[in-house]
Amino acid sequence: MRKPAQPTINDVARIAGVSKKTVSRVINRSPLLNEDTRRRVEQVIAELGYTPNPQARALALRRNFLIGLIHDNPNAQMVLNVQHGLLEVLRDTEFELILHPVDRGSPTMLDDIRAFLEKQRPYGVMLLPPISENDSLAELCAGLGVRYVRMGSAPLDEAANMVASNDREAVRGAVEHLIAAGHRRIGLIAGPHGFRSAVERQAGYEEAIEAAGLPLQRTLIVHGDYRFESGMRAAERLLDLAPRPTAVFSSNDEMAAGVLHVAHQRGLTVPQDLSIVGFDDTPIASHIWPPLTTVRWPIATMARAAALKLVGGAGGARPGEDGEASLFVSTLIRRASVAPPPGAG
Repeated sequence: MRKPAQPTINDVARIAGVSKKTVSRVINRSPLLNEDTRRRVEQVIAELGYTPNPQARALALRRNFLIGLIHDNPNAQMVLNVQHGLLEVLRDTEFELILHPVDRGSPTMLDDIRAFLEKQRPYGVMLLPPISENDSLAELCAGLGVRYVRMGSAPLDEAANMVASNDREAVRGAVEHLIAAGHRRIGLIAGPHGFRSAVERQAGYEEAIEAAGLPLQRTLIVHGDYRFESGMRAAERLLDLAPRPTAVFSSNDEMAAGVLHVAHQRGLTVPQDLSIVGFDDTPIASHIWPPLTTVRWPIATMARAAALKLVGGAGGARPGEDGEASLFVSTLIRRASVAPPPGAG
């Protein structure tokens, strides 16, 4: 078989003895084909060295081969981890990742996102919390015919359109770990208002406290904004209490690092004087001293699953839109920042 200098879809169709539409279905991993036809066409594509024209395919699909990551999240490490998970799937495909930060407090947020979607015509988008919790945004994507996946700390949508973690259950287990170590005054640094993750994680804390028969003291609950500095401010308030808490659960590792910093400033030794538990298991958790006991949030795994839901069966990516998991389990990683409270035992 002589290899054409620049093989086209017409060449593939002619040699394989099928229509251009059938070749297109093979390229797009359509399930509407029998395996014999698929193998025959794929063999001809390989022999000819045919590469689909992404511009032509984009015109045919009326979409570009772009996956948008839309977010308004103060946690830069979280956004970075999501990018890594997405790019693991998009690598070696025709798809490219494009980031679109927004201001969730803006009255024009939905209009701004609509303009982005209409201009870029992405194949699909991933929505990060807290904007992923906005049902109007999901409806906007659906109305424009844009695939979307929402990331959340609890189920938000149909399985094909979400990836979620078990934040409430995971935090309850982390606080139970502190209670089992002997702690009875446990502070909580909750996440910012308007975040479902903050609601779920605080609920897990409260459930563990109440299940243990301990009093739920609102003075032990302080809100932060998921940044290091807010963890410091929250720690100042908690450690000013008399008596102060003997342990603190922080709703993310950044704020937990702020607690550790303030503890050192006050001459407190962690974990002998104060135990600390975080959430996320970002690199900071194992890099600080002592290494932080934390809840490992499987964010990169969730991002990979989201990417497969978006591009599964298209552009050379592995099919998986209907088979990818939607719910992911967070687990407690025990390190050196937890010990029994002073005077225990």
